[in-house]
Amino acid sequence: LGFSLQHFRSGNGRGTTKGFAYLRERAEAAGIFVLLIGNLGSHHSALNVELFRGFALSDKVAPFVVINDQDSERAWSFTLLHELAHIWLGQTGVSGGRPTSTIETFCNDVAGRILLPTAEIANEVALRGVSQDLVMARIHEIAELRQVSHSMVAYKLYRQGVIDHGMWSSVTAVFRQQWLNDKVAQRERARENEGGPSYYLVRRHRLGNRLLGLSKRMLSEGSLSPSKAAAILGVKPNIVFSLTDGVA
Repeated sequence: LGFSLQHFRSGNGRGTTKGFAYLRERAEAAGIFVLLIGNLGSHHSALNVELFRGFALSDKVAPFVVINDQDSERAWSFTLLHELAHIWLGQTGVSGGRPTSTIETFCNDVAGRILLPTAEIANEVALRGVSQDLVMARIHEIAELRQVSHSMVAYKLYRQGVIDHGMWSSVTAVFRQQWLNDKVAQRERARENEGGPSYYLVRRHRLGNRLLGLSKRMLSEGSLSPSKAAAILGVKPNIVFSLTDGVA
């Protein structure tokens, strides 16, 4: 991938949009399509992140990764790396909830080691046996410093034997509820504020530059009709060209 952890972290700022954009760009440059899909066509059919976080289609010609954008933005990078591990293994797969197979655990560990190298938490043994509040406070510090999700830090600490299964389950549930509460608050703020990004900007962000760029080239060559492009991109034929305008 040519991935730089320092570049990823320095590009994050608050949230992980820039860090994820960098990681996505590296994956697309390697020939992998990366899409963000959080529903089945409307907000009424939002995909539950406990059941579906991501999907990898391991194909030599057109490998695809789909990420559930209903999840937190900080989780997108972990999910993308998890699904890339599936592709590197040549294994198509769906991830969601806690790992239930050797391959899912392996892919989680790959993503965790890339975003939070084991050496960086080698000194966290002091967390053994302390209260949940102290564990959560330290997880928050690590997550903010490394620009990763709280749940990923908790999982990493559990896998390294720093916290036990009970503590991992407990803090993960608390962080999950905090995120859900924040998401509700964000929706309320969005309702109060008019405007926001345009439909085209949001759609381009979800589809990714690789799929849009390929569709644009095939349209210009005449090897793809607007109606077929519309089916691929999930839009109406009359807006295909407006959607692909400005994409390299």
